[in-house]
Amino acid sequence: MLYNFVKSMKHHSIHTLLKSLSITVTLLFFGTFNLKAQFIVMTTEADSLIRLGSDYIYNIQFDKAHACFTTVIDKYPTHPAGYFLDAMVDWWKIRTSKRNVNLDSKFLEKIEKCVEVSDNLLEGDENNITGLFFKAGALGFRARLESEREEWFDAASDGKAALNLLEQCQTLAPTNHDILLGTGIYNYFAPTIAEQYPLIQPILAFLPRGDKKLGILQLSSAARYARYAGTEARVILMQVYYQFEKNSQYAYQLAQELFNKYPNNAYFQKYVGRCQIQLGLSDSAEKTWRDVIIKCIERKQGYDQLTAREGLYYVGKALMNRGDFEMALRYFYKCDEAGRFLDEDASAFTIQVNLQIGKIYDMQSKRTLAIKQYDKVLSWQDRSGSHNEAKKYKEKPFSR
Repeated sequence: MLYNFVKSMKHHSIHTLLKSLSITVTLLFFGTFNLKAQFIVMTTEADSLIRLGSDYIYNIQFDKAHACFTTVIDKYPTHPAGYFLDAMVDWWKIRTSKRNVNLDSKFLEKIEKCVEVSDNLLEGDENNITGLFFKAGALGFRARLESEREEWFDAASDGKAALNLLEQCQTLAPTNHDILLGTGIYNYFAPTIAEQYPLIQPILAFLPRGDKKLGILQLSSAARYARYAGTEARVILMQVYYQFEKNSQYAYQLAQELFNKYPNNAYFQKYVGRCQIQLGLSDSAEKTWRDVIIKCIERKQGYDQLTAREGLYYVGKALMNRGDFEMALRYFYKCDEAGRFLDEDASAFTIQVNLQIGKIYDMQSKRTLAIKQYDKVLSWQDRSGSHNEAKKYKEKPFSR
């Protein structure tokens, strides 16, 4: 019964939990190069390559990132850092093309290699900092992929193992600013997910209770002072403020900073556009989403069909709000077409775009067509009050 419940859970809730676990343990190692003599095994050159390669990953320059980490592996074949970071290149390839499962095997092979090299270090010393950190990171990201593929119990198993390693690591440097990224994520997301989805308490039982206010303070400190994990801390804060704290202004500031630094990253540009929508910056939002659509047409890395559908919807809404109904319908039709191609069941985007089409038909005095749209919405799952809205406009035509 628990398994069926988990399978029926919204994918986002479980994934957010496991994502918080994986980011915690995977980035923890970055701030520990100066903690213990045994960890100082890399030169300034290698440190520079790691920082440069990480920037390449965030900017979706995967070949350059791979070249950096291959050099690290060649120089330090018994150190797990190069293997782990090279796996992160493939992780971001997966993140920018989530539905391409053909990318999974290469990523998992690199994760296994990182675990193997880490285990070699731990065989000689069970408290070896390097081995603990990188093995935790590898297992955390494997859990994250398993959650993406809805392999919930495998993800929970790997996540728990990663958490155990994390607890060993936290005793080494509890106030390190890079480590504050991990503790901040735990403190914020554990109570947040529990509050939103109380029925998954059995799954969350292995996590600390957390403290949201403390979590935000820790994440903010990591974002400001962490040497290696600052970017990831800003990414998490951007998500926290946009999705949970409903502070679009601060989320917008973070999104702009990230996108300005990494202009090839579709993930950051989408957050810029979403925040502009929430803040009522209509002209800026339309410009952002039109740029997104162009990049999708050009097939740039990360600008996939899901991203294109989102862009089509928001540009359509901007045109609709300006009263350009015919052009808005063109964008909405394309958005609806993309939804039918991408989803087996009607998604939130498909439902909303069909509601908007119905509203435009009403404003064009095409009442019969409008009612057909509302009936279509009523035939699908109720999402965010879509049924009430459709019933309302069936009874009385939409008007501005």
